[in-house]
Amino acid sequence: MLEVFLDSLLDATKVFALALIVYVLLSFFEGKIATLLEKKRKWAPLFGAFSGAIPQCGIPVVGSDLFLKGHLSAGTLLAIFISCSDEAFPILLGNFSGEWWMAFLILLIKVVWGAFFGYLLDFLLRKSQKDIDEHLEHCSGERGHHIGCCGHEIEGETTPFKEHFLHPFFHSIKIFVYSFLISFLFGILVYYVGEETLSTFLKGQRYFTPLLALLIGLIPNCASSVLLSTLYVSGALPFGALLAGLTMNAGLGPFYLLKGKKKTKEIALLFLFQFIAALILGYAFLPL
Repeated sequence: MLEVFLDSLLDATKVFALALIVYVLLSFFEGKIATLLEKKRKWAPLFGAFSGAIPQCGIPVVGSDLFLKGHLSAGTLLAIFISCSDEAFPILLGNFSGEWWMAFLILLIKVVWGAFFGYLLDFLLRKSQKDIDEHLEHCSGERGHHIGCCGHEIEGETTPFKEHFLHPFFHSIKIFVYSFLISFLFGILVYYVGEETLSTFLKGQRYFTPLLALLIGLIPNCASSVLLSTLYVSGALPFGALLAGLTMNAGLGPFYLLKGKKKTKEIALLFLFQFIAALILGYAFLPL
């Protein structure tokens, strides 16, 4: 049992170190990304897909905030949600003994898929896009504040230390706790049930794993992407299921979006498209 604890602690520490570096670096660009998302309207879904692929869970929240304010199309937000990599990237990349390069493959697949579905949704909601263009022209020149991953304002009266170190540090600590707990609990499960027994059970349910991963991905929290990535790294989840779960998961973005209680028709269509996109990817890549 002590070995399980120490292994989990070591893995979580690696994730923490990598996450802290990533989040400190990205703290310098989060506000700029928000501004660019508003300006690049013609290429917005494509740019949204690339923005969502940045391993920073604040991007989906930024996108949701801009969408509710009428500054972003539903297709662009969908592209962000689909391509969102959240905390999965540092966990997969930190798997030095395994296929760490799969993290980049997942990003590529999700960016292409996110841009495709984003443009498709915007095509179906052409009238809404015109409303956004008119709104942006009307409020041009106004100074706006963008909301970050934990509800803080990205721009505003804050010290560089707090913005570029303190917030990334506490966010990385949260990821460390999630990673350690999930890894430790899964380690205990393997310890008592047996790795071979657990592996046999999951292989027997292989064709249901994308649906299971989708349900996990629906949880509006970065802990779900940590769970999915940890299960994949440990060999308990096939690649297709991981892809389905991560495509459905968009961190705290959906929670912030639903909290607004606006544009219910567009939001419902957005989630439907996201579910379909995740389901197709999950079963298309399940043989891998």
